Amino acid sequence: MEVNCAGCAGCCLDWRPLSPEPLDHERRGGRVPLDDAYNLVPLTRDEVKRFVDAGYGDALTPRLFEPGEGDDRVRLGGHDVAAIEGRPAFFVGLRKPPKPVTPFGGDRRWLRACVFLDPETLQCRIHGADHYPGECADYPGHNLVLDQETECERVERVHGGNRLVDRTEPPTGTLLLGPQAVGTKVFVHPVPDRLDDTVARLVRGVPRDADRAEFVASAVASSAGSLAVDESRVAAVRDRVVAAASWVGRAFAEWESVAAPCGEDATEADTGVEDRLGAPSTPGWGADGGKG
Repeated sequence: MEVNCAGCAGCCLDWRPLSPEPLDHERRGGRVPLDDAYNLVPLTRDEVKRFVDAGYGDALTPRLFEPGEGDDRVRLGGHDVAAIEGRPAFFVGLRKPPKPVTPFGGDRRWLRACVFLDPETLQCRIHGADHYPGECADYPGHNLVLDQETECERVERVHGGNRLVDRTEPPTGTLLLGPQAVGTKVFVHPVPDRLDDTVARLVRGVPRDADRAEFVASAVASSAGSLAVDESRVAAVRDRVVAAASWVGRAFAEWESVAAPCGEDATEADTGVEDRLGAPSTPGWGADGGKG
């Protein structure tokens, strides 16, 4: 597998406002996400823990789903939520604030992008770090293995260029499907009764830090291959996530406060927000234009 990522970041940002065709691959069939994020990266339990341990609990957010046909479900916040044995099922991924970015050789626009994407270089600020997600490292390997269209191909179709240079299927270490994903990539919240207001805010796109912490902590306290959740550990991790105050959380708040609606011109926007708040730098693109 070989990809040309320079000037793209299609898999790291929500570029739906720049596409003349609907990009709705996450919302086809059953189990439609209750949020409107695009290309949320599902993290494993160990990855979630590494982010929390690194002080990046404020970078994480949950994703819940509408039930598919035949799915168990629970009613929370006025919404039917996909569940396992009466407990809401969810992923944990990375938040996407609006950022001023210039993908695909176009003009600078406000688009929602991964918290770790440098808006200037369009590179990941944690590429190669211990907490760099395996899903990101493998991308688009899982799509190739499952014979699904990649974001690289969508970008090629809409904006031209050659992004997916080689389709050779790579080994993929984080492809977890079915029961083996429970407690490792698909989690359950142990106490649905306290989630009514939380789910309502998540669906509206205005979760509080404590709302996100409920799910992040439940993921960390989960047991692989099991629905068991250590509730004493949930309490300890929840407090750490709420208390997180990394450059990510501070930048998220600043981006939200200054951004114009997504898709609008961002030519005059200050792209140095994250650097001033202590974000790690990126190396810039080498001649090969590969992942970074």
